[in-house]
Amino acid sequence: MTKLRLGQLDTSDINSSVFASANAVNTVQSNVDSLTATTAANDYATYTTLTSSINTVQANLTSLVSAAPTTLDTLAEIAAALENDANIAVTLTTSIGTVQSNVTTLTSTAAANDYSTYTTLSGLIDTVQDNVSSQTSNTSIVAGGTDLSNTTVFVEAGDGVLLSSNTTSKTLTIATSMSNVTSQTISIDGTANSFTLTKSASNSNMVLVMYNGLVQDPARYSISGSTLTLANTAPLIAGANLEVRYFDFFSLPGVSESGGGGGYSFQGTVSGYSSGGAIGPVNTIDKFPFSTDSNATDVGDLTQARQRQAGQSSTESGYNTGGTTGADVSTIDKFSFSADGNATDVGDLTQSRNGVGGQSSSVSGYTSGGRIPTPVVVNTVDKFPFSADANATDVGDLTVGRYSPAGQSSSENGYSSGGDPSTNVIDKFPFASDSNATDVGDITQVKKGASGQSSTTSGYTSGGDVPGVGAVNSIDKFPFSSDANATDVGDLFVNSHGFCAGQSSTTNGYVSGGRLSGATNPIEKFPFATDANASDVGDLTQGRYMLAGQQV
Repeated sequence: MTKLRLGQLDTSDINSSVFASANAVNTVQSNVDSLTATTAANDYATYTTLTSSINTVQANLTSLVSAAPTTLDTLAEIAAALENDANIAVTLTTSIGTVQSNVTTLTSTAAANDYSTYTTLSGLIDTVQDNVSSQTSNTSIVAGGTDLSNTTVFVEAGDGVLLSSNTTSKTLTIATSMSNVTSQTISIDGTANSFTLTKSASNSNMVLVMYNGLVQDPARYSISGSTLTLANTAPLIAGANLEVRYFDFFSLPGVSESGGGGGYSFQGTVSGYSSGGAIGPVNTIDKFPFSTDSNATDVGDLTQARQRQAGQSSTESGYNTGGTTGADVSTIDKFSFSADGNATDVGDLTQSRNGVGGQSSSVSGYTSGGRIPTPVVVNTVDKFPFSADANATDVGDLTVGRYSPAGQSSSENGYSSGGDPSTNVIDKFPFASDSNATDVGDITQVKKGASGQSSTTSGYTSGGDVPGVGAVNSIDKFPFSSDANATDVGDLFVNSHGFCAGQSSTTNGYVSGGRLSGATNPIEKFPFATDANASDVGDLTQGRYMLAGQQV
């Protein structure tokens, strides 16, 4: 081993080694610096990239969270909503399969039930059809060549009614037994195109006839003795419905004193009647048609020749009450609308009197005011029934005693207008209750002996005598809907006349007879639809005044 002696060291070699080492260090340092700069640049780029990605993710998360409801904007809430089921897809698939199976089973069961229901209904329908075929094969009713085998005949009766039917012939006969009559028979003969009712006791108030759901107006059927005949304007219709309703009591259910049912109306559709009067007096009952303008015919007699009486009308009969034959009478006469014939005495008023007014509800006649022999003017309102032949009862008073007033009737009230002693008062009394009249207005003139007419909405007071003037021709009208004065709406055709009779159809008011210089016989007509003058449409069989009017 060679030992180096310091004295022998060459300093140039040392310096050369030092410098070489220094250069190497510098190179390393340069490389480190270069690597540091490169790393710093790469770190910044990475930082920038990561920052942008983080911002994007943050924005997406913010958008996602803000779009979700507050109860589902966290992963915990979403997991809870899925019931923390990691296999939720499998669970839902299984549930859907179960529902589908249940639906298939339900559909199959419903189809089976529908078929069972259909089978049951089909069997019932077949049974009904067999019964109908069996019934109609025994009841082949023919009218005017039209087969009526499917016509329904429905009969409804009141208490104590027994029904039996014979369907072995073309004429269907239904026999009934009622508590207030011994026997009745309905016969529907399609061949003769007629309906007949035979019974031991005839009273047409006991029957209501409906054809195809429409109540037949009494004018469509007639009663002669114990037979009621319904004459159709055309052959019966196959499959039509005919209803015949009977009632043990004469007043029809649903028909009150106010006239609110049963198809009743005060106005007539067929004929007007003028009964009694003065030229003697006379007992004549005249009838004239509403459908055409023509003269009257004499169709019967009252039980007494009399004048200054009142007229009332039910749907089946005309009434003539009170009056004077030379002496005052209390007689209530009744005559039939369905057959021409004489009147019969069916009762008495509460007192004999003349110069009375007449009103009619659906079930009762009213006789108001009048004069008794003393002479004393009275304000009595009497009422008598249409359903039975009976005496009248005193049911109220007019506001003033009067005689020779005009009478009008709405469906709810009776009216008395004008009269003597001189008055122009319009009184009204109710049909629904027995009570006094009230003053509801005035006619345009103080007059007596005027005739009364009634539409469904208004009362009319036509003609009459004005004190100090004599007979007038004015036609006054007042409303039923409100209490008000009358207005002058026209003139009679004849210059003027008083103590005439009034009749009312559904479309026109009529004035018959009266007194001018003597007895007159004109029949005049004025319309309800418009305010207009009357026209002369015919004549009574004789001139007379102080007569009564009726209509059907």
